[in-house]
Amino acid sequence: MKWSILVLIYMMAKNKLTPPKTIAVYIHWPFCLSLCPYCDFNSHVKQNINHRDWEKALLSELEHYSKIIGTRKVTSIFFGGGTPSLMEADTVAKIIEAIEKHFSLAKNVEITLEANPTSSESKNLSAFSKAGINRVSLGVQALNDESLILLGRKHNTEEAKKVIKIASDNFERFSFDLIYARPKQTKIMWEKELTEATKLARGHLSVYQLIIEPGTPFYLSQARGLITLPNESLAVALFQMTQEILDSANLPAYEVSNHAADGEHCKQNMTYWHYGDYLGIGPGAHGRITLDGNIYATRQHRAPEMWLKRTRMAGHATQTFVPLDEEEIINEIILMGLRTKTGIDASNFYLRTGKDLNEAINDQAINRLKQGNFITSDQKGIRTTMTGLLRLDSIIKELAPF
Repeated sequence: MKWSILVLIYMMAKNKLTPPKTIAVYIHWPFCLSLCPYCDFNSHVKQNINHRDWEKALLSELEHYSKIIGTRKVTSIFFGGGTPSLMEADTVAKIIEAIEKHFSLAKNVEITLEANPTSSESKNLSAFSKAGINRVSLGVQALNDESLILLGRKHNTEEAKKVIKIASDNFERFSFDLIYARPKQTKIMWEKELTEATKLARGHLSVYQLIIEPGTPFYLSQARGLITLPNESLAVALFQMTQEILDSANLPAYEVSNHAADGEHCKQNMTYWHYGDYLGIGPGAHGRITLDGNIYATRQHRAPEMWLKRTRMAGHATQTFVPLDEEEIINEIILMGLRTKTGIDASNFYLRTGKDLNEAINDQAINRLKQGNFITSDQKGIRTTMTGLLRLDSIIKELAPF
């Protein structure tokens, strides 16, 4: 019996995970001026917002988590939403100051804020720069006026171009989003937009395929036959065209939907995809935090008013804080890692699981996928090929062991 207990203690100690020395921070601002018909994010329209109440609540959350996590080095901060460019610049500055106070900022910390490319919001970009933001991500979504109307956007193409110029003048680093496989989109249309985008971009572009999500206005419109997406063949052609045009513009894909020049990768997203620790603050925000040898999944209350109420009452609005089991961790690493060009790194996999990558994943599945030219694998890790990226969901299902 004594021997069994000693073995158990040894195995538990052996499998304890060491917290990463760095962490990313995500701040969710849930409010928008209007809701886009394709969006299923936690976004809400509200006219009268007490910015002081929200500022106080966000600062309270940061203080609460600093007592749990300790002083780890923050490599990136991301203000997402919703529309975080509707926040007051002073609130953004105070949040950055609080993160620096409670944690510590890396010398080259990346601090990103999402914004819409409208003339009204662009007026605040200079103030956000002074507040500490050093990178912006603009929700352009299309460089075609007809498509912008269909997508429910409040800007037109010329306005977007002007705001991109303003962002370029105020920030050394910026990115913007585009959506493809839109209703009525043709290859000629997309080629024109992408070519124009490469002339406007500086180092980074995010290019997403339009997916109709349940519960969105687009979902109802599709069900009623009011909108139709391009067929699979055209969607694949648009994806391949994206890779070719952006590769030739020195903006290769480093993740299935993200393209960047050397040194311009989004640090925040790299933390997610490489399964690092990140703190999620704000309504509905998720996090992954390594503590006491475990990786904890955290989730904040989703409803904005409930989140605000809970923060007032308890100093935080965390709804769940639960340790992930080994199966869940492995599945999440596969889900996130295979999206990237570098794939799942074997050494990082061991650090996050205590297991050998090739032993944790079914050999037969790996061999099948290698023979089909969907993945490559060696001692360094597993990577998805360009052919595999077109079938990413099915590959993940086959490799995820649980």
